[in-house]
Amino acid sequence: MFTERQIQELNKSFEEAAPSTIIQKAFELNSEAVVTTNFRPYEAAILHAVSKVEANISVVWCDTGYNTQQTYKHAEQVINDLNLNVFLYVPKQTSAHRDVVMGIPSIDAPEHALFTEQVKLEPFKRAMDEHKPNVWFTNLRQGQTAFRNSIGIFSLSKDGVLKVSPFYYWSDEKLDTYLEENNLPNEFKYFDPTKALENRECGLHA
Repeated sequence: MFTERQIQELNKSFEEAAPSTIIQKAFELNSEAVVTTNFRPYEAAILHAVSKVEANISVVWCDTGYNTQQTYKHAEQVINDLNLNVFLYVPKQTSAHRDVVMGIPSIDAPEHALFTEQVKLEPFKRAMDEHKPNVWFTNLRQGQTAFRNSIGIFSLSKDGVLKVSPFYYWSDEKLDTYLEENNLPNEFKYFDPTKALENRECGLHA
C-alpha cells in the first residue's frame, strides 16, 4: 500500500521522465499490473509503450457495446499489430436488450446512473476483481478533466491500486509524433454513451 507522501515523491522524481522510464519504475514497484483501454483516440500509445516493456501484460478492454464501427476496426488493428494479451469484458445485458428497456439516457435522467453502472462500472469492477492488479496503467492526461488535472503521473485508485499515467503531461501534438514515429494508428470516431461532454468523468476514475 502506498502513502500519499510516496505518491508525491514519485510524481516529483518522474515529472520529466520518459514514458518508458515511468513504466519500468512502475514494474519495479510491483509486477502485478494491467493496462486498461477503451480504444479511444491515442490509446495505441499507452498500449505500445507498456507492451514494449512487458509484452504479455494483461490488457483489460471493457467494451460498453456502443462503440462505433471505426473503433471496433481500430481495436482489431491495434490488437493484431501489437499482439496484445486482451481480456474482454462486456455488460451482462446486450445493448439491443437495453435499447428496448432503457435506451441511452441523458445525463440528467434518473436512469443515467444505472446505465453507467451496467455498461461501464460493473464490467470494470468485474475485471479488476478477477485480475487483482497492484498497478494499473492508463492513458489519463492533464487537461482532460478537472479531476485529471489534479492527480499527476502516479495516483491511487479508490481501491488503493497504484494508477500510472506515463503520458500524463503529453499534448495531442506530442502524441501525434509518437504514433507517427512508431507507425501506430489512431481513430477519432469514438463514442462514450456515459458522457455528454468530453471533459466529464464517467465514474471510473473519479
